[in-house]
Amino acid sequence: MVLHAKRMLDVAAGREVSPGEVLVAGERIVAAGSHVDRPAGAEVIDLGDRTLVPGLIDAHVHLFLHPGAEDLQTVGESVPQRVILAEIAAKADLMAGFTAERDMGTEGAGSASTAIRKAIDAGLIPGPRMRMSGNAIDILGGHEDAIGYNPAARVPSNADYADSAEDLVRVMRLQHKEGADFAKIYETGPDTMKDGVLTTPYQYTEAELRAAVVEQARLSGGGMGVAVHCTGEPAAGYAVAAGVASIDHAFYLSDKTMAEMKAKQIYAVPTFTIVEYFGAHSDTAAIGSWNKTLQAFHAAQFKRQLAAGVPFAVGSDVGPFPHGTQAREFELMVQYGMAPADVLRADLLNGAKLLGWAGQIGELKAGYYADVIAVEGNPLEDISSLAKVGFVMKDGTVYRRP
Repeated sequence: MVLHAKRMLDVAAGREVSPGEVLVAGERIVAAGSHVDRPAGAEVIDLGDRTLVPGLIDAHVHLFLHPGAEDLQTVGESVPQRVILAEIAAKADLMAGFTAERDMGTEGAGSASTAIRKAIDAGLIPGPRMRMSGNAIDILGGHEDAIGYNPAARVPSNADYADSAEDLVRVMRLQHKEGADFAKIYETGPDTMKDGVLTTPYQYTEAELRAAVVEQARLSGGGMGVAVHCTGEPAAGYAVAAGVASIDHAFYLSDKTMAEMKAKQIYAVPTFTIVEYFGAHSDTAAIGSWNKTLQAFHAAQFKRQLAAGVPFAVGSDVGPFPHGTQAREFELMVQYGMAPADVLRADLLNGAKLLGWAGQIGELKAGYYADVIAVEGNPLEDISSLAKVGFVMKDGTVYRRP
């Protein structure tokens, strides 16, 4: 199969190739450039005035969540029901051009994510190639642990409990047995802000997180690292010193933490879209106002992080807002100061590394998986074009045509 379009994105160089062509055989790219050979019998798909782009990567998703109260989904929806909704979410994300994702917690559905990943890999349902964490890991009474409910009601947590380094290792081994690719750990609790200062309690010490990092390296053979929900200090400093793979949310990072992230190439994953969504769709005016204040604070801190050379990956936290709409994250990262070419490199090059697929996805190059999308316009000039997907291929299979 030959894909032809007016332009093709050269991710690493941050430039367009015109015209753009990709030769695909089976699940792999054979060649890519301004012109490729057309073997006898090859199907040629002319995508016209579009740009060929590697399949997009979302490094922070929740397939098992949908808009509405997260805690009530955990309580009110059965795991079979949530699996069906996760299948629908996976398809929506794929059709929006996201061909690879990192699921950051099933929010109480445990290892059901393993079934979704296996079904996608087997071709039973359409969806991105997935890295799954199962449940997030949390301390007793920690982040989102059914706080505020009648204790006698025994409302289940949306996470797996671990209250020590030994607990962390035990839970990670159990999750690995059930099919998890990596561990997602809640490292901060409820955030507060006063006079422009963000305060958030840490949940695990540096030593505890280091034990988790060492165990994850053993379990994955170095392929996937620990991801932490972490919004501020001192937690971010503990997590970076321990050697986690990513700081997700990263509302505030100290100068020392930013320098260490740059040195160790630990990624910040900003998740602007979820905060914007909550600012516009909260149940109360107070919650909406809080999220708008938080977004403004985060945007200012993002500029500090850019100036400090913090490496980024792109993750939206989609789930609490509608699946398939998360290309908004690219727009917000540009709006808050990152150049389009740098956002694309963060998503496609850094995202591939973070998900353990470096050299296999994220670029249109010979030998890579044939994960290719076509978007209207040129994302180097207008990043919002990534929301205008007209063609989707994953593993050499076409899922969407103009």
